This record gives sequence, C-alpha cells and structure tokens, in this order.
Amino acid sequence: MPLYGQVIIGPPGSGKTTYCDEMSKYLQEMGRRVAIINIDPANDSLCYKAAIDISELITVEDVMDYVNLGPNGALIYCIEYLEKRLDWLLEKLRKLTDYYLFFDCPGQVEIYTHHNSMKNVMSAIKNELDLRLCCVQLIDCHYCSDPGKYISALLMCTSTMYQMELPHVNILSKIDIAVKHKSKLLFNLDFYTDVLSLDQLLDALQNDAHTSRYHRLNKAIVSLIEGQNIVSFVPLNVKDKRTLELVRKNIDRANGYIFNPEENQNAEMLNSVMQLDINDLTLDVLEDLPKSDSLDTMMQT
Repeated sequence: MPLYGQVIIGPPGSGKTTYCDEMSKYLQEMGRRVAIINIDPANDSLCYKAAIDISELITVEDVMDYVNLGPNGALIYCIEYLEKRLDWLLEKLRKLTDYYLFFDCPGQVEIYTHHNSMKNVMSAIKNELDLRLCCVQLIDCHYCSDPGKYISALLMCTSTMYQMELPHVNILSKIDIAVKHKSKLLFNLDFYTDVLSLDQLLDALQNDAHTSRYHRLNKAIVSLIEGQNIVSFVPLNVKDKRTLELVRKNIDRANGYIFNPEENQNAEMLNSVMQLDINDLTLDVLEDLPKSDSLDTMMQT
C-alpha cells in the first residue's frame, strides 16, 4: 500500500508549524493516523511532538558554530547535509508505514525556488517509499494588502511549483486577519484566491509612487504569471474547521489519498454538514465563524 503525505513550505511566519499541528489534530479526529516530521533545523520550539526531528542529526546552531556560516548559509548547509545522509531519514520513515506524513520544512524560500537539495530529498523519499506527496505552500494573507507583495507571492508560487515537481496546493493562511481588516483590501476574496484579471493590479501599482516607476517590469511579471496560469489559493483559518475541511479536500484530491472505512464515514458526515465550496467563500462568510463545539460534537457522535 502506498503512503501519503504533505510537504509544508512557505516563507517565515506564514504559519507552517501551526498548520502542521492543527491539521494533524483535525485528521486524527477523522480517524487518520498522523506523524509529523520536522526537517527545519532552525525550529527549536515545536508545538507538536515530532515523530522524526532533524535536530537529532544536525542543527543550524551547530553549523554556525563549527563551520562558521551565517544563519541562511547554515540552513542551506543543513539541507544539503540531509541530502547526503538520506539513509538516516529513510530508516526512520520506514517505521511509519501506517501513518499519514507531514513534513514541516524550513522557511527559507530559495530552498524551494531554485536550490535542488529539498527537491532531491523529497524525490528520493517518494521513490524509495512509494510515497504520494502533495506540496502545501502557505502564504500569509497580509500579502493581499499590497499589490506589489501579492505579485511577488504569485511569482514565488509559480517558481516553486515548477521547481518542486510535486502536486501543489497554495494556501492563503491567517485569513481571519484579512476578514478583520477587509475594508483595507482593494478587491474581493475571490480575486486573490482565483487570481483573476491581474490588469487591475497593474492599475493599482501605477497609483503607488514607489511602484509606478517599474511599470514595464510589473507588466512583464504579470504577463508571465497569467501566461503560466497555474496559481490559485485556498483560504485558511486554522481555527475554522470549515476552511480546514476545504483545504483537506483539495490536498486529498491532489495526492489521490484513499480513505479507510472509518475515516470515510467521518468525511461523509463532515461534507453533509459543512456544505461549503471555495466558490461560496467571501470575507463575510468567513467572518461568521461557527462554534467549534458543535463540530467537535458532530465528530464524536
């Protein structure tokens, strides 16, 4: 039987570790056996119990002390070292044959945009263990508050999707913050999730004194993103189980996850109660956060 899992990536502060913790709890409630693997050698404050922790092999602090590198260089060194010592990771992963796996990854974006070690590590794991992986990229929703930041996020997602060579789901994390400050957004939520006509972003960039001087560059980047047409987002508030369920459905569809009978029954129950599709989502809908008690009770019945 194949294994299934998620590779959680994204810039620093986008909520990767919190996502691993909350989504793993959610899947466990559904009856799925979950194991989290920490492969961030700079993460020394985990909010979950890691089944495998790269700090047992190497840490950024050790590299900085003994190889005399800065924090960014040390992190890349650690991932390259993991690639060389892949047998260490594979040996531990082979003990998790009945688990759904989360790989909590570092936040240094160049590891996913153009550096090859992380791609090589995941490719080797996938082939050795018959592991069906989905890359889950978290982007903090504050990027939506600035047209320039949003375009940079789109460009980064496009580059990462080609570089990692895995099924890919992009997530706008901390969407509750966007709900709280929705009056400051230039467009509705579907503009940011569906990546609609970006010509409107060019108009907004022209009205900004800092970005108007780069009109030709902005136009070229927007043309590139629209020409590839591969980026879209799923909104997520980790405290809102409606959005957790929406993210879960998209990821399971991407990596072809097959439910076990008990879990399938729970999933059908969830879908019958939370009839929420991404096309139905607005900031006003997300503002109406259902009481978690009602959903918890449903999961336990």
